[in-house]
Amino acid sequence: MFFSKKIKIILFPFVALSFAAFLVAFIPKQAVKKPNVVLFFIDDLGYGDLTVTGALGYKTPNIDKLAAEGTRFTNFLAAQAVCSASRAALLTGCYPNRVGVYGAFGPKQGLGLNPKEETIAELLKANGYATGIFGKWHLGSDSIFLPLKQGFDEYYGVPYSHDMWPLHPWQKQAQYPPLHWIDGNKPAKEIKDLSDASELTPTITAKAVSFIKRNKKNPFFLYVPHPMPHVPLAASANFKGKSERGIFGDVLTELDWSVGQIMKELKAQGLDDNTIVIFTSDNGPWLNYGDHAGSSGGFREGKGTSYEGGQRVAAMIRWPGVVPAGRVSNRLLSNIDILPTLAKLTGSKLPKEQIDGIDFVDLLKGDDTRKPRENFLYYYRKNSLEAVRKDDWKLVFSHPGRTYEGQVPGKDGQPGPAPEDHAIPLALYNLERDPGERYDVYAQYPEIVAQLEKIAEAAREDLGDDLQQRTGKHVRPLGKVTK
Repeated sequence: MFFSKKIKIILFPFVALSFAAFLVAFIPKQAVKKPNVVLFFIDDLGYGDLTVTGALGYKTPNIDKLAAEGTRFTNFLAAQAVCSASRAALLTGCYPNRVGVYGAFGPKQGLGLNPKEETIAELLKANGYATGIFGKWHLGSDSIFLPLKQGFDEYYGVPYSHDMWPLHPWQKQAQYPPLHWIDGNKPAKEIKDLSDASELTPTITAKAVSFIKRNKKNPFFLYVPHPMPHVPLAASANFKGKSERGIFGDVLTELDWSVGQIMKELKAQGLDDNTIVIFTSDNGPWLNYGDHAGSSGGFREGKGTSYEGGQRVAAMIRWPGVVPAGRVSNRLLSNIDILPTLAKLTGSKLPKEQIDGIDFVDLLKGDDTRKPRENFLYYYRKNSLEAVRKDDWKLVFSHPGRTYEGQVPGKDGQPGPAPEDHAIPLALYNLERDPGERYDVYAQYPEIVAQLEKIAEAAREDLGDDLQQRTGKHVRPLGKVTK
């Protein structure tokens, strides 16, 4: 009898443990919550337009805090230095010319990102994410091209740059149609004047905050492409006249406030630690607008050029506990790399068609030995290969291009000259020693030139090159309205 009781006492813990193991093995675990994504994409923000990168006359503490609590990337390139092309690159993970996109689409062109292309929003939506965009779209203003056709559940914003309206000084004769807010797929309130334009930043902010509140129980992708500081500049009453840098400083102060409001809401909803926050710009500053333009931070030229001032942009990513805080990385990256990186971090599928982006998840998480991107192609205009890069070496090909150098900049919202047919010479630059691209060392490094020429030739075969009248083999069609 005693022996029987002892056996039972000894066996009971093993039976209990076996039952627990059974539960662990056969009852599904609660799924780990997917990270939310907030992506800020600021229009015409120069590399030097934040206090963390040297700006004076105003402060950007909320944006600087993203850098302090995350990783700042100092060698981050927009795919092209112009609105529509850069946005297509960001959302598709492709060089914009691969998907046929170039320039900045006007409201009457009947052009847009082909609806067959897969965007970040479509990939994340297929993975259970709620998706919203509040701000500037600029990938086609016809209804077939608007965000709700490209994976977004919600859209409230402007369809293209807000200088494409009858009131902008140098557009008076362009006969642009009235500019409206777009709500979903339908025009809403008209933006009639600068007073109305001053509501762009606060309205977008309020919509973004509302989206977070309404989707706090679901994983979400929030895309906030702010229209400012693209001209014409306007700040709301709470910020107008408050900085030492005039209207430009007022606008940047308000944009920083917007970032702060959105970050505050994430924290209020308990989402702060499980949200990937990305902050970057579509291209460099529009320098011929003078006091209404930003700073390239010492890099050469600005928007509309393939020099570093046109394509090197501020970039920072924050995700507490995953992305190291207070870190600076000088690895070469581009906005085309964001799509594959987010796909991997969220467990989403990549697009079916070829992309050019490279995921930098390991680098993002702190492995500084990683070097995900070695090469980069500087295309501009419709399909001109103006430069190529390998590591810190950049080969610039002879081409006609925009220049701000030697030109008197504009003032008070009026632009100065920026010739588009300036003869850009063939040159080789080492961006580690010469980030300002001032000292041509082409004759000294023929072996480097040969390596870069090989990269360029492969690019021309793949994507084409208008400078050599070459057609690429793997370029997909631009979206067009058919009548």
